[in-house]
Parts: sequence; C-alpha cells; structure tokens
Amino acid sequence: MELPRPELALVPRPRRISTRSGRFRLDGTTRLRVTPGAEAAAKLLRTLLAPATGLRLEAAADGAFVLALDPALTGLGDEGYGLTVSPGGALLRAARPAGLLRGVQTVRQLLPYDALSEGPVRGVPWDLPAVEITDVPRHAWRGSMLDVARHFQPVSYLRRYVDLMALHKLNVFHLHLTDDQGWRMPVAAYPRLTEVGGRRSESMAGPAGSDRFDGVPHGGSYTRAELRELVAYAAERGVTVLPETGVPGHVRAALAAHPELGTDPARRLDVWTHWGVCENVLGTDDHVLDFFRTVLDEVMEVFPSPYVHIGGDECPSTEWERSPAARARAAREGLPGPRALHPWFIARMAGHLVRAGRRPVVWAENGVALPLECTVMSWREPGHGHAAAERGHQVVHTDHRATYFDYARGPGPQEPPAQPGAVVDLRAVYGVDLAPPTPDPAIASRVLGAQGQLWTEFVQTPEHIEYLTYPRLCALAERVWDGTSGWRDFTARLAGHRARLDALNVPHADPPATAPVPPRVGGVR
Repeated sequence: MELPRPELALVPRPRRISTRSGRFRLDGTTRLRVTPGAEAAAKLLRTLLAPATGLRLEAAADGAFVLALDPALTGLGDEGYGLTVSPGGALLRAARPAGLLRGVQTVRQLLPYDALSEGPVRGVPWDLPAVEITDVPRHAWRGSMLDVARHFQPVSYLRRYVDLMALHKLNVFHLHLTDDQGWRMPVAAYPRLTEVGGRRSESMAGPAGSDRFDGVPHGGSYTRAELRELVAYAAERGVTVLPETGVPGHVRAALAAHPELGTDPARRLDVWTHWGVCENVLGTDDHVLDFFRTVLDEVMEVFPSPYVHIGGDECPSTEWERSPAARARAAREGLPGPRALHPWFIARMAGHLVRAGRRPVVWAENGVALPLECTVMSWREPGHGHAAAERGHQVVHTDHRATYFDYARGPGPQEPPAQPGAVVDLRAVYGVDLAPPTPDPAIASRVLGAQGQLWTEFVQTPEHIEYLTYPRLCALAERVWDGTSGWRDFTARLAGHRARLDALNVPHADPPATAPVPPRVGGVR
C-alpha cells in the first residue's frame, strides 16, 4: 500500500495547515539560526534527527532554518507554534519554549517516515514539504499513565516511553509508583518502603483464572538520582512527570514494610500477591498522617510538578469499621462514621500539598465530596467528572471505557494478555467524552483534558506495554490536541503514521503477527 505524504499524515493534526509547492532540503550544509530562548528546542531537534539522518545542524547567524522565541505571539499561548517552510528555508516560532518543543515534533513528522529510525538511514533525501502551520492545543492536560507498581520497568524504558509521548505532543507522564503489590518510590526517611515493599515473592501459582500470581518473584525500585534524571529528560521534551503515591487504600506494600501504619499494628503482612482491591488500609492515628506527610515531602523534593497525585480510590472501610481507634478518630472529628474517614484522610494529605504550593490530584470512582483544591480524575462515569467540575474541581477525563489501555484492543484469542472486561478499541478511545458539563465558560475551563491509563497486572514487558498503548494513545493524543477533523480523517492519517511507529519499532499491528509477551497467567484485577 502506498503511504500518504508525511504532511498528510500528521498525528495529532495541526489546528491549521496549508500545503504549498516546493521543498526545503536538510543536508550537511543546513545551519540553524537560534534566537535567545530557543536553544533547548534546537538541542532537541538535533538530538531527535541525528540517529537516522546524521545531520549536525550547527548554529550560524545566517542559518536558513530559524528557531525563534517571540513573546509577542500571545495568540499561540504556552504550547502553540507557527511553522513556515518554503524552498528557501524554515521558520519555527512560538511565544514560549514549550511551543517550540511541540513544533520540533511536527518538523520531525514532516520529514520522510524513516527520519524516526533509531539507526542511520542511507540514500533518503531529508526534505521538508513547503507548508504553513499555525497550531495551538485545545486542552492543557494531555497525559498518559503507566503503572510501574504492579510490574516494574527500568528508567531506561521510561525514557523511551517519554519519547513516544512527546512525539504525540502529550505533556503529562503520570507515574503510578506505589500500590498493594509494590512500592517503587525511594524515601530516605523510610528505606524499608523499597527494601521490603519493593519486592514480592510467590511460591505457589494459583489455578487458572484465579487472582494469584504465576509464582515468579518480582521486585524493583528507583533511586532519587534516577527519578531526577527522568524528570530532567522529560522536561527537555516538554513533558512533566506527575508522581503518584496512593493513600489511604492500595497500601499493602507499605504495610508490609511498616506494620505500625495499619489498623492492627501487631499484624504482619506481606506484599500482596493478588490482584484486585485489597481490604487493608492505613490507620488514622497522627503518626500515620505524619509518616505520609514525610513521604510527600520527599516526593516533592524529587518531582517539581505543580501537581502531585495521592491516589484516593478503591478504599474499603471494613478495617476502619472494625477498629476501635478508627471509630474513635471518626467520633473526635465529628464524622458520621468510619466510612467518612476516607475523604477526611485525603483532605489531610491534600492540605499538606496545598500548603507546600502544590495541587493535589485524586482518583474518584464515585461522587464523594472532596476538597475543592483536588484535581479529580473520574474513571467510572463521566458524569462524576462533570459533577465535580460543577462543584468547582479541575477535572481530567479518565473514563475506563475509553482511556484504560489494560483492556484488550480487540476480541479474539490472538490478543495478548489484557485486563478481563470490555474491549476498548481504537474507535472507543477516539470517542472519549471531552465535552464540558455546561456551556458556562467558568465551568468549561475546569475540564483540563484527558489521559490514557495502563495498569500492568497482566503487562510485564515493554513490548506488551507498547502493543496495548499504540495506536490507541495516538487516538487520544489526536482528541486532546485538537480532535475536530473527524474519525475518517484521523484513520486516513493514522495509516501513514503507523510507518513512524514501525520506524521506532513500536508493536502496533492488529492482530499481532506474533504475541509480544509470554502466555497469559490468569487473574482479575
């Protein structure tokens, strides 16, 4: 099949694009003219193009390829850019450095598809087509979440994950660092969190279809240096790393390391070797609150993100209802009962972040009232997110029926392991509901955008991560950047964009030619 010209296969589609006649060739004589403030974009352009093209793109005052930062271009906002290519040269302009970084990714996509290859490509003329592009994102939050708590991934892979996000102009990398099955975030004050909570062992495999592991021990954690390097790497590509250390549920790994944090300090637990929702939750005494304030302090030291995720969902109240201490805490706080300790606990952690100048983010599985300072990710029903926006919350759409990539891409036995449940196909992702709950501009402005989620109960390898993520994340990126051109136009462009995924060795065929992961081990989340 003949591929469309690269300028007709841009993903996401620019807000406005006009094609012209002619081409501008990048070769060994091409020089960059870099205005003050555009240096980071020039560095990224060289970094991204060098592996395949070998081009040096050195700086010169009379360079024909101009990268210019112009704060007077206020209509472009923080991330918009303008790109003009003619036979005589190219001009990339933006009001802010982030806009130039977005434009660099468009330049990359305008070149022949092989420009994204990870090794040298010979005999290809590196021509940019003549175009006029003005591009501004529709949504400020364009994210992707990766769960490294269930199955650990090294920082070397996280860098690749960021690179693929940046190619699609996504700007928030949500890193799910802790859960019942593993704690990956280093906390200097409490090294047992990773020493004990970062490893699980399972000596007996459960029967087929059970919720137990396959008998293989698993572990891993990051160092502060590794995470800081990842933050810097992502920032160079215009991506913010959003850390998540969840409370007061999904904490079994923390309880394994520190039993004194639980509702029964005398009990000894292991790092959980099941999927699903664990009934073990944090206690509510002051020392527990202080412990996790210290955790958040160290999270904020490593991650400069203005937003910090504190989990917050799937928190059973069974242990609180059994605990005299928890019931007494609820009574002292004037709460109607132990169940109300859930939003109370979140409010304590959220307040700590707000006092530190950060914005707390929480998962919301229902319409429970949360502090208005919390940015809400509503994943069960879009209506919960709409109601939250009307109450005054910022909202990020995370509807599981459109943005959960742990569900299978399609039906059939050839699909690799995935979360049992509904199929989330490409059309479902493209159909993510981004409409504001009302036309009221004040409420509509609280809908920040959307992000894709990949929970990794059944996902162990980078190949499996990428097979489940792509091309579905392409559809989400399209929708949160502009997303107004329609399904038919998107799929036509995606046909060419898949050649870029091929150049990057991203598995995306449907169904896969060969299964990219080991046989399924069974289980439900």
